[in-house]
Amino acid sequence: MWNVMGIFGIYIMFFRELIPESWPVDITVMPSSIEIKMGEDCKALSFPPEVMVVPPSCRGLQYVPGDGLHMRLLFQADLNTKSLPAVGESLKPKKRCTFYCQSCGESIISNQTFLRVLPLPSEDWNDLVDEWCCHPNPFNNSILQPQNGDCFLGPNYFLVNSGTESACSGSEILNTDSQGAASKSSDSALNSKANSRIICKRCKTLLGEIMLSGATKYYFTELLVQPSEENFTLAPRSAHIQRTLAHALTELSSTRSTFRFSIQGTDGATYILIWLLNSDTFLVESAGNMASSNVFTLLEFGMSSDSRPSEIWKAVKLLYHPCIKSRNKELIDAWGNDAGVRTLTFPSHTCLEMLLILSQSNISLPPSLRWMNSFQVAFLKM
Repeated sequence: MWNVMGIFGIYIMFFRELIPESWPVDITVMPSSIEIKMGEDCKALSFPPEVMVVPPSCRGLQYVPGDGLHMRLLFQADLNTKSLPAVGESLKPKKRCTFYCQSCGESIISNQTFLRVLPLPSEDWNDLVDEWCCHPNPFNNSILQPQNGDCFLGPNYFLVNSGTESACSGSEILNTDSQGAASKSSDSALNSKANSRIICKRCKTLLGEIMLSGATKYYFTELLVQPSEENFTLAPRSAHIQRTLAHALTELSSTRSTFRFSIQGTDGATYILIWLLNSDTFLVESAGNMASSNVFTLLEFGMSSDSRPSEIWKAVKLLYHPCIKSRNKELIDAWGNDAGVRTLTFPSHTCLEMLLILSQSNISLPPSLRWMNSFQVAFLKM
């Protein structure tokens, strides 16, 4: 939960259904709502009780072909914005938790208690030791290996000791030999750690993999973590992926000053190039059906005649390039040779889902806001 007090922000609103043929139109701006009258038809856009409009701030009223009617407003917010916790934030030492497959809800690891939950350093930490030490690297070729009861958190995955597999009842190991043939096994991870992947027994979704060191790596996008004493609730897939990716991007940008990211699949292919712009965006959306929304403001603003209150969320704004089907190959090579670009790896099917989510966000924007330079624009809700 993000506590935000006294926020002031400029919102750009688009009323798509207001075309010149429907004029004249009367627009009344009030502290808690906006009323739009077209003849005898009157519709109201209500804001959350924590959000107040500054009525005299209405300016920039203009009609843009293809977008609709534009209007700029100044908002004042005194609110607790909804920002659901990331998967890693749900993992606490000495607290019993259960891992579920995010796709189907199957219990993967039941009633697991970790004695230590620690963040991992950057993946190139060992390369920097020479700069820290005045003598030969004492950690040369060392690997951060979780012991029994350990859970190490990466930006988009976590590592556990292979012994944790003994508590695993909802997954199985898929072994791939050098010829590409696959076989399934329920034996210990130590007996099948090379080129092994972990899949859900029920839906066969890729959940993680067995590292060559023997540690088990799970992707945050594929699992839900809840305290064992709480009832399980399966979150919508799209919302879970958005939240996981947004948290990874913002965490890396704040701790390592990284704003450009290459999203790669477990197959080694690059799917998306992302440039993070803003991590302090607020998304206000209607409690009604967004599919029929004709009003947009910094992501979407639903307008309905029943004046139901809206909800406000924290979101991130980003630019992206899709890279499937050999698109943007030169840019992929350039970013791949840039030390300022961070690579994040996810299961390949999840990368395609991410690209679909970004595309849906982009197409929901008015045409004038869908592109910035050569990049496409999208938002992710946290």
